[in-house]
Amino acid sequence: MQNTSSSRPIFSILFAVSFAHLLNDLIQGVLPAVYPLLKDEHHLDYGQIGMITFVYQMSASIFQPVVGAYTDKRSHPYSQMLSMSILIVGMLMFANAYSYPMILFSVFMVGIASSIFHPESSRIAFIASSGQRSLAQSIFQIGGNGGMALAPIAVAYIVLPRGQWALMWLLVVPIIGHFVAFYIGTWYKKRLIRQAGTSKKVVKVPDLPKIKIVISVIVLLLLILSKYFYVSSITNFLQFYAIEKFVITDVKAQVFLFYFLIAIAVGTMLGGIFGDRFGRKYVIWFSVLGAAPFTLALPYVGLTMTAVFIVIIGLILSSAFPAIIVYAQELLPKKLGMVSGLFYGFAFGMAGIGSALLGYLADKTSIEHIYHICSYLPLIGVIAALLPNLQRINYVEES
Repeated sequence: MQNTSSSRPIFSILFAVSFAHLLNDLIQGVLPAVYPLLKDEHHLDYGQIGMITFVYQMSASIFQPVVGAYTDKRSHPYSQMLSMSILIVGMLMFANAYSYPMILFSVFMVGIASSIFHPESSRIAFIASSGQRSLAQSIFQIGGNGGMALAPIAVAYIVLPRGQWALMWLLVVPIIGHFVAFYIGTWYKKRLIRQAGTSKKVVKVPDLPKIKIVISVIVLLLLILSKYFYVSSITNFLQFYAIEKFVITDVKAQVFLFYFLIAIAVGTMLGGIFGDRFGRKYVIWFSVLGAAPFTLALPYVGLTMTAVFIVIIGLILSSAFPAIIVYAQELLPKKLGMVSGLFYGFAFGMAGIGSALLGYLADKTSIEHIYHICSYLPLIGVIAALLPNLQRINYVEES
């Protein structure tokens, strides 16, 4: 759909939501970054490591569509503040968890915080976009990616030298998040009050058969599956892969993960810009399928080229997500919260399932073996050819 809006995006809100996303995902990113520490201190195997991610990702995914569907009917401007409060509780428990069941329960709480944060935050980015939706979604998403990228650095220099208890130092992050969330919530509340005083809103929906919309949503979810299974193999196991294959230190392995996560942040912004300019379908197609040559080659290259390839893979793969989210929102514009929750939740869920399966497989075979298997996942991107080009179809108005 062409951008017909002449107004500018509300950048003050977009940057605030992006910063809140950075703070939220910095804490979320701490979980996989401390896996080597947890593995040593609690004598965990790769299957147990995968199960930690599974519990976290499931709690972060299952509730997101429910939260989104609920806020479609009744918005809660200060829901981000609630998510930050739950995040504080979860991190307090995680820092003091000295048994495996306690670790699982604490990451469950962190996941619940994420499930509350994302659907309404994505809706706010959509509202503040003024028509430049891929750009707005990428600004929102790059905050999360930036937070995930900072997490291994924070862990390497704050937590690893001191031990698990040092996670307490990171509680300052969601505390700052409370103030940012209050600013966003105040703007959103005023916006809702203004909307309540106007006539019933008319929404433009794509003139497509329901079966075509359903097929398109399924295709998008399959693309999310391929992307997040592969991303899960990097975020959860790259450190172990690099340590075992190249015999490097834990800190240097964290830096490798930092390279990948920074590349994801940059790729997300580029994907948003190109999605508005060239069409979201083409960005989605290129992003998922274009990473295949590099993922296929990754298991066969040395230390230096591994660093180069994970940056390239991160750049290409990450450019798809803003386009996928906005494409789905434009397919179902009357259900923004539910759609956002479904896709964020599905992404988190696939990452969790992928982590559990890959951890089990790594125990049965080897870390290197899972990268040989995962290297074929981006080839699923060929199914993007089934997506209609929303820039070339008609839209009809519905109340």
